[in-house]
Amino acid sequence: MRERLRGTPALVGWLAGLTILLLISMALGIVVGSADLPLGTVVRALGSSVGIGTSDVLDENIVVQLRLPRVVGAALIGAGLAVCGTVLQSLTGNQLADPYILGMSGGASLGAVVVLSTGVGMGSMAGGSVVSVAAFLGAMGALLLVFAIAVTRGGALLPGRLILAGVAVGQLAAALSSALIYFGPHGTADRVMFWSMGSVAGIRWNTLALTAIVTVCTIVAVLAHARTLDAFAFGERAAASLGTHVARTRWVLYALVSLCTAVLVALSGIIGFVGLVVPHMVRFLVGPLHYRVLPVAVVLGALVVVWADIIARGVMPSRELPLGLVTSVIGVPAFIYLLRRQRGTE
Repeated sequence: MRERLRGTPALVGWLAGLTILLLISMALGIVVGSADLPLGTVVRALGSSVGIGTSDVLDENIVVQLRLPRVVGAALIGAGLAVCGTVLQSLTGNQLADPYILGMSGGASLGAVVVLSTGVGMGSMAGGSVVSVAAFLGAMGALLLVFAIAVTRGGALLPGRLILAGVAVGQLAAALSSALIYFGPHGTADRVMFWSMGSVAGIRWNTLALTAIVTVCTIVAVLAHARTLDAFAFGERAAASLGTHVARTRWVLYALVSLCTAVLVALSGIIGFVGLVVPHMVRFLVGPLHYRVLPVAVVLGALVVVWADIIARGVMPSRELPLGLVTSVIGVPAFIYLLRRQRGTE
């Protein structure tokens, strides 16, 4: 209790500062684009959309139907990936764990390749593109296969077996994807590469609703397990001695973060390094306790992806960079810096 009270002012300070910075960044993300809009135009367009004042129809469409869902989607994706990465690093005891460690990125890519190689990727189904639906089904199929391989006869999910199964399934999915690309029609490789490098450009309100529900529910559920995740940091025996039902808790948390990751991958493609680096950055700022780490990870993850999207749109006026490329360029130096700082404290 003393530790919690001692750390509360710092936690509140980080949350307040990062939240203000996130809101400013989201506003900037609406203003900046291939056609920069003055702040007054953005305000009038937002007001007109809710019946306050009038605005140019084209400006309102750009702001409300294109840029606003894109910025909100980027924030949700960043928050979800950061939380999922934090949980998986704690459950597996692996500092290199990220949301894609359970083979879901390979499964999602395989699902997308199957659709893109048939040439039906521009269709729609269930409110989203066929590619997104196929990527979600591929991610969930890969996850179920990983669980089937890794689960013990007693029904437990051991971290070591789970990681190895995830690597094996991911490699299998990657091999099948490569075969489909190789034997597929001309141009398949380009379409797959564009999808796999991640983007939030295609996010619209109709595809954002389900993502928002799943992400918010996952974050709330994970926050409720903050003390349980602290117990896992000391090993399974310590967690069990503190009254945690280890097997059941693992199943619940793995299922939650896996479903969330599958939905995020289906929406935006594969955005690397956010789920890996952000948890380490947050622990460096506020310490290892999850009641601090998780809420700060939500805001910092959202901030990172929002800014990555702004950079992706603004670096080259004539074209947009893949979002995964930008997060990798940001994430690698940040990860190296954190490793060097950690080495200096040991």
